[in-house]
Amino acid sequence: MQRSLLFATAAFAALSTAAQATEIETVVVTASPIAGNPDRFATIIGQVSRDDILKAGGATVADALANMPGVNGTSFAAGASRPVIRGFDSNRVRVLEDDIGSFDVSDVGPDHGVPIDPLSAQSIEVVRGAATLRYGSQAIGGVVNVINNRVPSKMPSGDFAAEGSAAYNSSGNGRQVSLLADAKAGDFAFHADGFLRRAENYDTPLGTLPNSFIRGDGFSLGSSYFFGDNSRTGAAIVHYDARYGIPSDVTYISEMQTKALTRTSLDLGDGLFKTLNVDGGYATYQHSEIDPTTGTIAATFKNKEWDLRAESVLNAIGPFSATSFGLQFQHRNFSALGAAADYLSPTRTSTQAAFVFTELPIGDRIHVQAGARIEHISIAGIPASNIPTTRDFTPVSGAIGALFDVTDAVKIGVTVSTAARAPAQTELFARGPHDGPATFETGDPTLKIERANSLEGTLRLNLNHISLEGAVWSSWFDNFIYGALTGRTCDESGFCLPGNTLGLKELNYAQQGAHFWGLEGKAAIGLGNVGDGAIQADLLADMVRATFSDGTYVPRVSPWRAGGGLSFDSDRFDAGFMLLYVGARTDVAFAETPTDGYVSLDANLSWKPFPSNPDLELSLIAHNLTDDVQRNAVALNKDVVILPGRDIRLVLRAAL
Repeated sequence: MQRSLLFATAAFAALSTAAQATEIETVVVTASPIAGNPDRFATIIGQVSRDDILKAGGATVADALANMPGVNGTSFAAGASRPVIRGFDSNRVRVLEDDIGSFDVSDVGPDHGVPIDPLSAQSIEVVRGAATLRYGSQAIGGVVNVINNRVPSKMPSGDFAAEGSAAYNSSGNGRQVSLLADAKAGDFAFHADGFLRRAENYDTPLGTLPNSFIRGDGFSLGSSYFFGDNSRTGAAIVHYDARYGIPSDVTYISEMQTKALTRTSLDLGDGLFKTLNVDGGYATYQHSEIDPTTGTIAATFKNKEWDLRAESVLNAIGPFSATSFGLQFQHRNFSALGAAADYLSPTRTSTQAAFVFTELPIGDRIHVQAGARIEHISIAGIPASNIPTTRDFTPVSGAIGALFDVTDAVKIGVTVSTAARAPAQTELFARGPHDGPATFETGDPTLKIERANSLEGTLRLNLNHISLEGAVWSSWFDNFIYGALTGRTCDESGFCLPGNTLGLKELNYAQQGAHFWGLEGKAAIGLGNVGDGAIQADLLADMVRATFSDGTYVPRVSPWRAGGGLSFDSDRFDAGFMLLYVGARTDVAFAETPTDGYVSLDANLSWKPFPSNPDLELSLIAHNLTDDVQRNAVALNKDVVILPGRDIRLVLRAAL
């Protein structure tokens, strides 16, 4: 691997062209059915650029979103950290790849990774509000959409463009390389990408964390054919392979997925219908949990899943500037083998849905968006009673939001929504020991549909030297589904005793009313210029509070955060630091332990050594410079897993 890194470094340094890099053009919200400027949405759209993704350095999508207000990660392992939005995770946050599902089993356990490496991403967006109804009831908390253009959606401007990166981390001796390439020939566009990462057990302030290693690699090849005025059809094949340790256990996970993606968009002209879009995907996924001392496979999880969404966008109709409606069909076959068969028997999930989304401008100052969705979900499995059971649900959801342009510099948004979610397979049919998270879980096959009634207000302020955006929100849940620790521990057979005398924490799925509320925001303040560069101050903060109707606390909720920093940006040099304080979590659920707060100090320095080639950049990034002990209150294994300590990261990025 070290030879590969040196080779990549030499190759990138040899690039001396001033040709433009593969870039993300003017940002649009692709996870909305009607792509548009993020400033035209009532809710605030979170976005992370390719540059920020490479500098973040983590192996998961959640790592790339770590500094976005309102977003956290489950941090269970270096290769398993699912995004958490406003305290909602797992079955309430949908992770997509170019609008298509990730097709994995990360919803089945926190030790299971999402098979999308951020090294393959061109950008990542986080969407809430009416637009999320396009993707199903599992997006009740929001959508994380990884944009990687694996099925090209537009013709490249040049014949060929490529970007490569190489990086080294001091903590865990981490190494990684990535390559993205786009090309065109006639009416065809092509895309290819690949990545390779290796990292040993990482260092913490209390020593090296055992079994925290990660290794991964993957690639994709895709092509689209463009025809007519603005039509295209294309496909891609994607392969992902990873191996990572579970720090709270001795086993490691070997994960593999092969996925096929198709995307078609037909330009229907200036009549009633503007475009017809058909997106689909199919994937086979498998991971095994392996004992490293014997090489024995203790458990295997398999998942075969497909998703097909057909959507038509209409031209303007009367006062409605744009409208879309569509159908979605999903099918999933899940199975667990070995010891995992005691945890969850095979399940089958089928979904059929219809949805609509529309935009309505009212004068020049008010912009309204609304959406609705109805779906039928059938889930078949075998609960702890050993009686085969099929549950059918019909969730109905709707949302409406309005953006008010108070002045050219001030925008206020209001969104009202009611969203329903059917119970997931684990919540219904879990029935035994799950060794990865060290739990003994029991589902409830009688669970009802969960409903959230939500209200959100947003503010955007853009003055000469000040940019600010923030949100305050509240969600009232009926039949909120959660995994409750009982305070007992169990053995593999299900024999349980009070306290921590046995190896597995007993966790039962239940539901009751709940109230979540919170706020989040960020600001950028221009402080002036020095030479050819600008100095800017950045601030961010977020908080979530969540209680049940009986007055007790919802488990594993994100702690509050607040921080700020300074940055200097110029043509050839960029530098900055960010000091973030993460608050303690003392309002905890029954059998949940408190989590101490901590300070995180990060810094970065970037240099473009050749004025004639701005596409060659060398960056030095430092994380947790104070080497503070950090634990994530959201992580189920936080009592035994410490986040990485001081880490120095060197990144080389070049484009052709």
